[in-house]
Amino acid sequence: MSVVGFATALSTRAADPIVPLIATGLATDPKSVALLSTAFAVPFALVQPVLGPVADVIGKTRLMIICLVILVATMVAGAMAPNYEVLLASRILGGMATGGIFPAALAAVGDLVPVAGRQVALGRYLSLVITGNLAGVAVAGLVGDLFGWRAVFATIAGCGVVALVSAFFGLRNVKRIETGPLDLSAVSANYRAILTHPRAKFCYAAVFVEGLAVFGVFPFVALLLLAAGEGRASIAGLVLAGISFGGIIYSIAVRSLLVRFQSSHLMLAGGTTAAIGLFIASLQPPWPVQVGAFLVLGFGFYTMHGGIQVQATELSSAARGAAVSLHSLFFFLGHAAGPVLYGIGFATIGATATLSIGAAAVLGVGLMTWRFLGEGPSS
Repeated sequence: MSVVGFATALSTRAADPIVPLIATGLATDPKSVALLSTAFAVPFALVQPVLGPVADVIGKTRLMIICLVILVATMVAGAMAPNYEVLLASRILGGMATGGIFPAALAAVGDLVPVAGRQVALGRYLSLVITGNLAGVAVAGLVGDLFGWRAVFATIAGCGVVALVSAFFGLRNVKRIETGPLDLSAVSANYRAILTHPRAKFCYAAVFVEGLAVFGVFPFVALLLLAAGEGRASIAGLVLAGISFGGIIYSIAVRSLLVRFQSSHLMLAGGTTAAIGLFIASLQPPWPVQVGAFLVLGFGFYTMHGGIQVQATELSSAARGAAVSLHSLFFFLGHAAGPVLYGIGFATIGATATLSIGAAAVLGVGLMTWRFLGEGPSS
């Protein structure tokens, strides 16, 4: 599952550091190209209410493999896109396919690992996924500078093929929880039960704001660096990779952190740390300092997000795929809204004020999760 997650993560942020290259290559406004991130995130979010129950019925790993095949095809289409409209369509379909991979993997971990060890297990899974995000932005910038933006999508498609071979052999015998055929009345009842769970509103509100405030800024990093005189896509990729470096540090440290601190305290500390990193970035320091700021942002974000993920997997044990899909729905709705709101903020009140508001929002999430999700998972 981690290998599939790695290959999928490569595609998620791949367009962000090469926005200026795509805009030049396809003679398109850079601000329109920046919205490729929203074009990926919105379909990811919108398919969740459908794919969550499907994962519960046909099997979570089976859905992952089907969606990975579709994702590879969209990356090939993106590499060959003759115009912006075709590239946009490929990212929309890619977002839909990715929507059947990450949530299904999280739900599968929830099925296979008892809650006491689940945050560590999720941390291990996330370590390769985060590495994929890291490699996606870093390699995209480097490959884009050396070979052009089309080579970025072709390279990621090749990695997806390798992951497919791995999944064919590695996921064939994963135990599947039998749930019976798809029953629309049962699906509706499951969603009502999940949404009326006392912790649901805090889990889903938290990840929505996380997605908006943290990931919404990503498509603009290359443009902000370009405005400051740094036009290399590889540098934009390195700055964006800082958040993944922070996530890797979290995945290594999570077991030790959980021994020493309560999950609620980690969520508060993570939100505070992420807010500090985003505030430093708001000051628009030289790019080496921005790498450090995004590393701090990444460590804080994943420290907070890991605790929220465990809560989401325990909202329903009978329909865990649906519960985690709603988690992803709200998270990626935040992804989708973020670039739009950040774009408005940058155009009206400037980058420093806009990013400072984002930092305050992340701090607010840390405080909310500490206050309302602080007693451990409850089902």
